[in-house]
Amino acid sequence: MTSEPERLPFFVYGTLRPGEANHAWALRGRTAAEEPARIGGALLFDGPGYPYATAGPADAVVHGALVRPRDTDYDEVCATLDRLEDYVPGDPENLYERVATEAVCADGRTVRAWVYLAAAPLAARLRATGSPIEGGDWPAARAAAG
Repeated sequence: MTSEPERLPFFVYGTLRPGEANHAWALRGRTAAEEPARIGGALLFDGPGYPYATAGPADAVVHGALVRPRDTDYDEVCATLDRLEDYVPGDPENLYERVATEAVCADGRTVRAWVYLAAAPLAARLRATGSPIEGGDWPAARAAAG
């Protein structure tokens, strides 16, 4: 048994997706693999320049990418993403929680991955008053909005 967190790939759905603003400085050149993927049972909500994902109904889907950091960069990438998401393990003030989920790749493989979901207080506000992103694909929704 280890106290270290699992070294899982990350499922990213907003500004960390390939081609988006935060991917360029946080991930580019530090990944071993990146591929389109989706997670089920999650909803995507519009945020202030970035989206939030929350747990949702079983038939809800969020589209994004599965990003596998290079082994030599894993700890640095994980720390960078935790800082970006203002995530501190166990902190009740977190806006996001990093949780393990099952991501489904384009070829049908299922891969266990970390995802940052809105923490409970924010998730409750989003479900009550937020704007869900139809289809669960943030870049596609922004492109459709013009």
